[in-house]
Amino acid sequence: MRKTPDFGYLCVFIVPALLPAAAWLTRWGVAPAWAAWFPMLFLFGAVPLADWLLGPSRQNPQEAEVSTLEQSRIYRWLTWLVLPVWLGLLAWVTHYWTSTPMSLSAQIGWLVSTGIIGGVLAINTAHELIHKDGRLEPAFGGVLLASVCYAGFKVEHLRGHHVHVSTPQDTSSARYGEIVYGFVPRAMVRNFRNAWGLEAKRLKQRGLPVLHWRNELLIWYSLSLLFALAAGWAWGWQAGAFFVMQGVIAGATLEIINYIEHYGLHRREIGEGRYERVDHRHSWNSNYRLTNWMLFQLQRHADHHANARRRYQVLRHFDDSPQLPAGYATMFVVALMPPLWKRVIDPRVRRHLAEHLN
Repeated sequence: MRKTPDFGYLCVFIVPALLPAAAWLTRWGVAPAWAAWFPMLFLFGAVPLADWLLGPSRQNPQEAEVSTLEQSRIYRWLTWLVLPVWLGLLAWVTHYWTSTPMSLSAQIGWLVSTGIIGGVLAINTAHELIHKDGRLEPAFGGVLLASVCYAGFKVEHLRGHHVHVSTPQDTSSARYGEIVYGFVPRAMVRNFRNAWGLEAKRLKQRGLPVLHWRNELLIWYSLSLLFALAAGWAWGWQAGAFFVMQGVIAGATLEIINYIEHYGLHRREIGEGRYERVDHRHSWNSNYRLTNWMLFQLQRHADHHANARRRYQVLRHFDDSPQLPAGYATMFVVALMPPLWKRVIDPRVRRHLAEHLN
């Protein structure tokens, strides 16, 4: 049995370090416009290369050690630590962006870098936390989502996506042949709308109106508003605008990842409007070691959908899950080039459906 924790998960904290590293580069003579885009060059250039060099790992936890790993506090503390790290980073970068003279290219670079890091760090960690029992971890997840103005994910993901994944009813499952540029705006709008509908239904079942203090969307979006107002009060209206815009980019980043995770897959219809039970064949899986460390094993998404409450450190690989040819850092770039995406992924979709789902 494993006696020490897997400290590879500390790689998660490379991601927030990229923004201070970009500011540090300017002190060493790197042009501000180039430094602003350094986080993107690192995440989508250096990380895919390192991911390929380290390669995949299909190792699964032994059943005898699953309970011990699940109860290990250090794995929980790592996800909890993301909350203060991200909020502190967001405050710092907002101040830096509003107080440092820079060109338009540098401003856009800092904005895009911050938003994508918010999607990778804040939303991904929130995704891990909102699935857990109790009040503390889901609340931490809610705060992280409020910090990127994407609170609807907390409702729609749990009560919508996990129920309807890989069916026509799911707005977070990309259809075969659909390109990412059509999928992302559709998913962002419909998921926002679905979240309000699901929360309204929950409140109605309790005899409560939509505009009630128990509507958790009102709580989390109010927190987003407070964050924006606090930024505006501290550093001016531009800071409030920066907060909102980085949230939009973070949300779009999440939906690109959703596109990668479920593209083209479907569950068999077993009756009118009824589908077979979700299992590990209905989501794309990736075992690349570095990106799994950096994403709290989000890439073992097939097992996550089959066992949603299973903690990240004990998610498993299954040989008959559909397998991505690379980690998310690579596939993110590929998804943004539709002809290449279809050339790489479409044959895998057809092969998997023919072998397992048809």
